[in-house]
Amino acid sequence: MKTMLRAFYAKPLAISLIAALLTISSLVAPAEAMFIPAAPGENTSAQPHLSADRTMDLARIEAVLESKVVRQKLMDYGLSPDEAMARVNTLSDQQLHELAAHSDSVQAGGDAVGLFFGLIIVGLLAVLLVFLVQGRIEVK
Repeated sequence: MKTMLRAFYAKPLAISLIAALLTISSLVAPAEAMFIPAAPGENTSAQPHLSADRTMDLARIEAVLESKVVRQKLMDYGLSPDEAMARVNTLSDQQLHELAAHSDSVQAGGDAVGLFFGLIIVGLLAVLLVFLVQGRIEVK
């Protein structure tokens, strides 16, 4: 281990890794969000001939808006559930479908399944590393 730290490439490698990490961590862009614009003159909910896709999309969005977490977030932003549905009703069919498609990914605490699989992969890599270097590294 000590011979590895004294190697000719140890210091430049450490400096370049630190520089790369600092560069990558400084390139984070801010998150931006905004409300759905309300156009009162374009209310399409009054149309009697709603397409089946639009009806299904509206049902999916209503189910998401009825969620306790989403309702609380809307209230925090000063928007009642009725006002939110009024704004949703003003969307075009394409916008409504896009919103309904992305509404499935709304989760309160994030995706725990991804974290679980990530931890399993890291654990398996650690076991593999220990298996591969078994008996090859000596600590004096």
